[in-house]
Amino acid sequence: MPRGIDHLVLCVNDLKKARIIYETMGFTMTPQAQHPFGTGNTLVQLDGCFLEVLSVTKPEDIFEASGEDFSFPAFNRDYLKAGEGMSMLVLDSRDEQADRAEFLGKDLHVYPPFEFKRQTIMPSGEQATVGFSLTFLGDPALKKLAFFTCKQWRPDLFWKPEYQHHANGALTIADVFVVAPNTKKAVAFLAAFADAPQTETAPGVVSVNTTRGNLSVFTPDAFNSRFPDTLNGKDTSSAFFAGFDIKVDDIATTEVLWAKNEISYQVDDECTWLAPSEGFGCVISLSA
Repeated sequence: MPRGIDHLVLCVNDLKKARIIYETMGFTMTPQAQHPFGTGNTLVQLDGCFLEVLSVTKPEDIFEASGEDFSFPAFNRDYLKAGEGMSMLVLDSRDEQADRAEFLGKDLHVYPPFEFKRQTIMPSGEQATVGFSLTFLGDPALKKLAFFTCKQWRPDLFWKPEYQHHANGALTIADVFVVAPNTKKAVAFLAAFADAPQTETAPGVVSVNTTRGNLSVFTPDAFNSRFPDTLNGKDTSSAFFAGFDIKVDDIATTEVLWAKNEISYQVDDECTWLAPSEGFGCVISLSA
């Protein structure tokens, strides 16, 4: 069952600070929400996908992984011990049971089912309850990365046009960047996860072409060539999420906004981008 990007989990230490800076970047942020297991978030809603800016807000509520059970909050808490950045890739789901059966049929490592509910604040200020069915899976070659599919119980309560208009012209997630010493293993897993084809897009770069956005796997040398100096001091002995690309209405307009708001960005022959020091541990590039 072909899948597209649903959302990216972006771990930060200070959720309130991150919210302010993302707003300075020109993103419209949803009101802060609290999970029942110790993490909180604020979202950037885009066209059918979103960025989840997440932090540990109530550490006393975190449950630990045990046996075969995966712990979303514990994974992100532990991720933050090494620094901020993208911790998880989430693809969309229409049927969590079908997802699970397909993944097991492909011999992927699938964790037990997980569901939860939380409160959301509507643009009107009213509160509503939204729920999610998650199917977590992993791969031994990608131990620092986490993956799951997400099915929303009430998408009508989740997606709101008021949250999807952004001053920087952001439209959707066009690409996710993975850096891996063994691109073949990473690409094989991602292609199976997304049920999508792969293409070599440049020397040292292979992209999995999902139904919403690409998943591009770089060798460390290829990524450092594309985004110079962004891997300085980074451990590249195992795979990690290095950033993502946002499709915008007009790059020049976004650049004007960023310059006005004193967002320090890079411009080269290929694109405009933020270094990890500006993007909370992620390279954030723009495409039109």
